[in-house]
Amino acid sequence: MSASGGNKAIIAAFLANTGIAITKFIAWFFSGSSSMLAEGVHSVADAGNQLLLLLGGRKARKKADKEHPFGYGRERYVYAFVVAIILFSVGGVFSIYEGIEKLQHPHPLDVWWLPLLVLTIAIILESFSLRTAVKESNQVRAGQSWVQFIRRAKAPELPVVLLEDVAALLGLVFAFIGVGLTVITGDGIFDAIGTLFIGTLLIVVAIVLGIETKSLLVGEGANDSDLVLIEKAIMDGPEVERIIHMKTLYLGPDELLVAAKLGMPANDRLLEVAAETNAIESRIRAAVPAARVIYIEPDVYVDPNIVAPPTDAIVIKGLD
Repeated sequence: MSASGGNKAIIAAFLANTGIAITKFIAWFFSGSSSMLAEGVHSVADAGNQLLLLLGGRKARKKADKEHPFGYGRERYVYAFVVAIILFSVGGVFSIYEGIEKLQHPHPLDVWWLPLLVLTIAIILESFSLRTAVKESNQVRAGQSWVQFIRRAKAPELPVVLLEDVAALLGLVFAFIGVGLTVITGDGIFDAIGTLFIGTLLIVVAIVLGIETKSLLVGEGANDSDLVLIEKAIMDGPEVERIIHMKTLYLGPDELLVAAKLGMPANDRLLEVAAETNAIESRIRAAVPAARVIYIEPDVYVDPNIVAPPTDAIVIKGLD
């Protein structure tokens, strides 16, 4: 994911959520709708989350230092995980609490047309935000399904914004239905039920985000297609007899570490091995540009299936 593409989607979502939050709170103040209050808090949480994603992207650009020799790329994962926590606690739990409170003390809405008008406008604005996120994601998801893209993306910003926007649109629909039924029936219980649906939706999305981001924080290796490209780049030249073993790890969304022990000809001289190692590294970087940190360990491969002769059968020349 390009930083510019991710930032564009984040900024679009931030502007939309800020404007929507203000209008929702105005509608809640005049109508007393708990769905509008829950949606207002949801939009505030989303706007805050977008600021956190931008902050994480900025901190991730810090140069490596003695304390963090591999850089700060994982800052983006940390802030994405914080976003999941905020979405769960501020958005989901508050909405559940407000819905339960409204179930216990339901009341009809005042100025009923205002929340419906605001929700209609919010759905339109949120649709534009989602459209931007989808457009930017289509440039990098490379034929993957949306589920695969969210699960396998190494850059967390676009999946986070996508899930937030989808949750926001669904939440707006729940709120519209809840408020609409309350207006039609005069029973505030439907408004409360809409609020509970919003809270449940936010908690589910937060859990999905938390699980996926946790995997990135723990450390993920290259995907299958990149592994094939790396292995092919290593074996394309005449230098390597075989890959003894190899490990990869994403240090950040755009920085992949590759460590490999390679079986090389036993009679190669040191200068030859150094030149061959540099050639292998160049091929890997050309095949997978994200592979910026590469460690190659030359070795001589010994087939473990070859049975060594018994020690008592070894004859040392010159000894009887």
